[in-house]
Amino acid sequence: MLAKRRLLTAASMAGLVTPLTGFSSPVVAQTSAPLFRFGLIADPQYAPVPPRRTRFYANSLWKVAEAVEAMNGEDLSFVVTLGDIIDRHYESYSHILPVYDRMRHPHFFVLGNHDYEVAADWLHAVNRTAGLRRAYYDFDGGGWKFIVLDGNDVSLFANPQGSAKRGLAERRLASLRETRAPNAQIWNGGLSEDQTTWLFRTMDAAEAAGQKMVVLCHYPIFPANEHNLWGWEEIVERIASYRHFVAFFNGHNHAGNYGTLGGKHFLNMKGMVETPDRTAFSTVSVFADRLELKGYGLEESRSLPI
Repeated sequence: MLAKRRLLTAASMAGLVTPLTGFSSPVVAQTSAPLFRFGLIADPQYAPVPPRRTRFYANSLWKVAEAVEAMNGEDLSFVVTLGDIIDRHYESYSHILPVYDRMRHPHFFVLGNHDYEVAADWLHAVNRTAGLRRAYYDFDGGGWKFIVLDGNDVSLFANPQGSAKRGLAERRLASLRETRAPNAQIWNGGLSEDQTTWLFRTMDAAEAAGQKMVVLCHYPIFPANEHNLWGWEEIVERIASYRHFVAFFNGHNHAGNYGTLGGKHFLNMKGMVETPDRTAFSTVSVFADRLELKGYGLEESRSLPI
């Protein structure tokens, strides 16, 4: 089943194979069928360990199973998990990935910081385990372009000691700490120069083709928050300048968050791992003039105009 998921993901890759604030309105009555629909899950953060404060790691096994069952009953084009599939230990993947194998829809993983909380000897295997040849990629869904970013590209946890990217991450973090940046945290990360170049080339091509775009990442880039991607200020301004860019969805900040910039939406989904007995996931119905999010459990329902 893992091989099947890897092949599906690879075949879909182009060229590769602050509590909630801001806009939140009641769902608008649907007057026509959506163009297509997809699902979103954020931060299951599963591990077979006791709970810690508000995080009930082991309970995410049944929460993901519940989300899969609910989504299997919906007409969805695909489902995306926005990072932190596990909380720690490489063995946790062997427990939770078989639950995802029950999904009848194509499924895509965005990787988060906790997905690399494994022994150093297993860091090289994380992408392969998640069915990815590379942790940043793009795919088409419903005629739209979906762009997956790897915010762990330059970080202290996804790169082994002595590597060039580990050294770069140490320098970036030190620079952020000098300016007292709120997101100068060891559990954040950033994009490499190569990935940034790829991102805007991909967006340029979609813009030229008149293709609507959604960007997916584990880390938020707007509004300002201690969880934000390193270098978010430059990235958010440029992303928001694209006419056909519609929305940015992410996880990482389990409380959730929302901001709008130039009519473009930046939505931080709530963490599934939070609370002992309530789940958190969403389905998104795409219309020509709006996105309608139906929230389950902790997640809110909302309408995002295009």
